[in-house]
Amino acid sequence: MTARTTGGWYFGWNIVAVAAFMTLLSSGMRLSFGPFFLPISHDLGFSRSLLASIVAVGMLAYGLAMPLAGHLIARHGTRLVLLTGMVLVLGAVLWAVNASGPLSFLLSFGLMLSVGLAFTSPVALTPVISQWFTRRRGMALFYLSTGSMAGMAIMTPVLTYAIQSAGWRATLLGFAAIFTAFTLPTALLVISDQAPEHTDLAPEEYAAHRASAQVAPQSLRLRDAMRTAPFWKIFFGLFACGFSMNLLGTHGMPMLMDHGFDAFTSASGIGLIGVVAIVGTLVLGRFADRLPRRNILAAIYFVRGLGFFALVLVGAHWELYTTAAIGGLVWAGSIALSSAILADVYGVRLVGLLYGMAYLGHQIGGTLSSWLGGWGYEHFGTHWVAFGSSGLLLIAAAVVALQLPRRGFTLMAPAAVPSH
Repeated sequence: MTARTTGGWYFGWNIVAVAAFMTLLSSGMRLSFGPFFLPISHDLGFSRSLLASIVAVGMLAYGLAMPLAGHLIARHGTRLVLLTGMVLVLGAVLWAVNASGPLSFLLSFGLMLSVGLAFTSPVALTPVISQWFTRRRGMALFYLSTGSMAGMAIMTPVLTYAIQSAGWRATLLGFAAIFTAFTLPTALLVISDQAPEHTDLAPEEYAAHRASAQVAPQSLRLRDAMRTAPFWKIFFGLFACGFSMNLLGTHGMPMLMDHGFDAFTSASGIGLIGVVAIVGTLVLGRFADRLPRRNILAAIYFVRGLGFFALVLVGAHWELYTTAAIGGLVWAGSIALSSAILADVYGVRLVGLLYGMAYLGHQIGGTLSSWLGGWGYEHFGTHWVAFGSSGLLLIAAAVVALQLPRRGFTLMAPAAVPSH
């Protein structure tokens, strides 16, 4: 399993493939709560504000579990964390479908399910892929992010259809069954932290990489890395990313339905973002190791910010689908680029922990937008409060991204950092 190639095929791509499908399920469920929102609210008698608050707590729990996942992976390996997440997801679903009051639903769907999904999220899978790839790390992480986009593209309409056909409880149970059936053999048979020493480098590339590693200064400690500006710039960008993605996943369908679109059209419009994002991810992935990553990241945030303004203004089907298609081109990639930049600047050794800490910003943003989407609409009767805020944050994130270090810049331990 740790051989560099098998019949000319590098095994690391097998890990990327199964990791992408796992994130299709885990991130797809987290990003596709919209179809559940109104059915759960009506069935359990929850107001929009109450259910949005439960979802917001879940987003925060999801984010807080990220550094924990990174810490556990560093100590016990990826396999154990994935299996733990699988057990938590299964237990949470069994509890949630039998919940009737706000407290039990908060503990099961809001907290336990969120932690389980965090343990099987792209954050949990980024370290193992970073270990297996050096030359094509950006591309591999981009391909990992296709899972999240495919999750939105596929699961939003599929969940909508399943909920309309069988109800939200049966849909959750079906998800848990499929998730368990895939995660168990994947964790046991495919995922491995034991990457070959030369990773995906050709012999001459490995020799040069090893020579440079032998003369490189000692890398920063986690505490020192978190005191540097690049980490907090990535943190802010992921905050804006999480604010926008979770706002669309939770309130996108209700917003479009409030504006006169039916449930299937609303789900299809949001799903189209994910479909186009898969293509956009594959294209951008080809350039992630060739063009300045900070420039690509800034472009993604800027165009996505404009898309949030446009989404509130659409009134016809063609306008919705056009906006979704354009937005989908830049919907993916911000997380992949952020993790690749962290690995470039701070080294592979810290990428799991730093990515987990930075991704906390993503979920803090998701927590605020999940709450603001419900509160803002109930108090002001408009979705501009939340969706307008998202657009502004994304444009600000684009400006900040342009200030990130260029590729090839590496921060080292304090003694090795230049005085300027």
